[in-house]
Amino acid sequence: MITLNLIGIGTGNPDHLTFGAVKAMNAADLILLPRKGEEKSDLIDLRRGICAQLLTEPVRIVEYDVPRRAERQDYVGAVLDWHDAIAALWMEQIVRHLPDGGTLALLVWGDPSLYDSSLRIAGRLPGVTVRVIPGITSVQALTAAHAICLNDLAEPVLITTGRRLREQGWPEGADSIVVMLDGRCAFQTVPAEGVDIWWGAYLAMPQEAIMCGPLGVVGGDIVRRRAALRKEHGWIMDIYLLRRRRG
Repeated sequence: MITLNLIGIGTGNPDHLTFGAVKAMNAADLILLPRKGEEKSDLIDLRRGICAQLLTEPVRIVEYDVPRRAERQDYVGAVLDWHDAIAALWMEQIVRHLPDGGTLALLVWGDPSLYDSSLRIAGRLPGVTVRVIPGITSVQALTAAHAICLNDLAEPVLITTGRRLREQGWPEGADSIVVMLDGRCAFQTVPAEGVDIWWGAYLAMPQEAIMCGPLGVVGGDIVRRRAALRKEHGWIMDIYLLRRRRG
């Protein structure tokens, strides 16, 4: 019998892991760490650092190379094929390293429940029991970095992606929206009048960068800052909150 623990690790800062996450790491028989190429070597280095700092038991650690997602117009189909390929890799590692069963752990950025595919991929693994150990999300890290409330008083918040904001515009009925997975600064496509933005990249990491203000004033600066950071580090993870002003 195989148990798969999906462990939320926040934005890569070891301080973001709960006691439950640390216990789950140390109780595992195998931890898989994904490699995403030289340009994103910081990502696996952060996971290595978390293991080095928090593991007190002799847990086996195995690294594997993540396949690249195909860039094609059929976005959903490309993602599904990509998930199939990753699931096959996970199953290969399980068969190789846990032939008699055991507990596998994967360290997931943020929380496995929010705009992360680990649960969907895990659902492709036959005979595997999945457990989720929640973690701090980038949404929480963003509001903490800016010391703001996520929502206005008694008002809802909508969480969406950069692609949907770019293609469908501002979601109807929402005054506050959190935008994730935005590689093209989709906030440039919405009318800036009366809108404020709170943006953050590499949240809770040493290279953390945050900016905020009226969208029409700081939007261009965020675009330039983001491009410079991505060039400097070879990768970037960022998120932002947009809010329409009342009155």
